[in-house]
Amino acid sequence: MAELCLLFDSDGTLVDSEILLAEAMSSTLPRYGLPFTSDRYMNEFRGMRFMSIVRTLEAVHGVLEEAPTRRMEGEMRALLEEMMKAHLTAMPGMSAALMELEGYPCGVVSNGPERKVRLALDTTRLARFFDGHIYSAYTLGVWKPDPRIYRLAAEQMGFSPSHCVVIDDAIHHDDGHETPRGALRMHHARELPRLVAQISQKLAAQY
Repeated sequence: MAELCLLFDSDGTLVDSEILLAEAMSSTLPRYGLPFTSDRYMNEFRGMRFMSIVRTLEAVHGVLEEAPTRRMEGEMRALLEEMMKAHLTAMPGMSAALMELEGYPCGVVSNGPERKVRLALDTTRLARFFDGHIYSAYTLGVWKPDPRIYRLAAEQMGFSPSHCVVIDDAIHHDDGHETPRGALRMHHARELPRLVAQISQKLAAQY
């Protein structure tokens, strides 16, 4: 059987963090003159990097100076960390799925800061499945959906892109990129081991 590398998104894929991020942003941004609600994040901005959301709001409500912007982001991330430590959980069925997939090398590829990803994995006890393989856009300087972020992660894990499977909850991104052709839809983490086995068998048949 051909060996595969599994590259997971974090927020909304491994951990149920999207609503916590929405609440942290809705508690912080309005104090800096950027009206925002949790529902708006979930309906319009889910999956976007923080500064892209800020720039979109600034286009309507006025541009913040650099110092307040840095302070706002720092306050938002500090609040989010507190909320994650108190309330964050793994996505339903994800821990069991990862246990079934322990024979596959796994990494996390995220648009979030590495500190946030590590906290998420530690809080939900998923870190043991990834052996420290965390690839943050903040560290690599490449942001999803740019495919280079996955190529860099694959290279650092010692795999060619053709031997990697990306597991991500994003249907689309803020720059208009659509879900790639050939993507397999998953409704629950329990389906993941079966889908990975199918991909692995199909790849093995090509060699």
